[in-house]
Amino acid sequence: MPVYAKAWEGFIKYMEEKTGKKVVFFPVQSNAAEIEAMRSGRLHVAGFNTGSNPIAVNCAGFVPFAIMGNTSGQFGYEMEIIVPADSPIKTPADLKGKKVAFTEPTSNSGYKAPSAILKADFNLEAGRDFTAVFSGKHDNSVIGIANKDYDAATIANEVMFRMFERNVVDRAKIRSIYKSDTFPTTGYGYVYNLDPALVEKIKQAFFTFPWEGSALKVEFKNEDRFIPIDYKKDWSIIRKIDAANGVKYTCK
Repeated sequence: MPVYAKAWEGFIKYMEEKTGKKVVFFPVQSNAAEIEAMRSGRLHVAGFNTGSNPIAVNCAGFVPFAIMGNTSGQFGYEMEIIVPADSPIKTPADLKGKKVAFTEPTSNSGYKAPSAILKADFNLEAGRDFTAVFSGKHDNSVIGIANKDYDAATIANEVMFRMFERNVVDRAKIRSIYKSDTFPTTGYGYVYNLDPALVEKIKQAFFTFPWEGSALKVEFKNEDRFIPIDYKKDWSIIRKIDAANGVKYTCK
């Protein structure tokens, strides 16, 4: 997103040094716009959110190879369902008849995972049991809950925690009523048809970038490196969630 331009500034310059190419930060307004940019040849290296990875792989030729991690090699985040702190809602079962904010249809934690979980574990479906609205992004959903615009919202907790740390919203105004198992976070990679020699330089930029003292380290406090990922293994749970939601990777 545009808000992260400064955080990535040092990395962009480092990639220029490693690849010998001019590198430009390319902000997009939605997951769909990012997928289309890569599919049409206007985007060559990218970070796709959790839910978009399978679609980007199948429809845009995205090849994910890295993810943010730390010394222990751990990475990931949880989907949480949040409500205003003083809300009477205690569990997801209480969402019947309420207005629930999702982010956008391609988001894992913002739509696909909570839809599958609410249906499988609580027998709740959008339209039938509660009113679903789309906020556009996780930041909007978190702010919406703090301002009591929605009864509940489904979000990626890593985004919410960074908002707390930047004092964008008051932690005391929000309460969580559900937390999922851990999901992989943003997958970083390249478009399939780049020159193999260039691909190796791109990978080198990710895996040798000096985090200490960087703007990335300031923004992403719990991570200190990029670590390798295996799309087939690490995104298997996401593909299962897609299957449960009837998502098909057909490209139009």
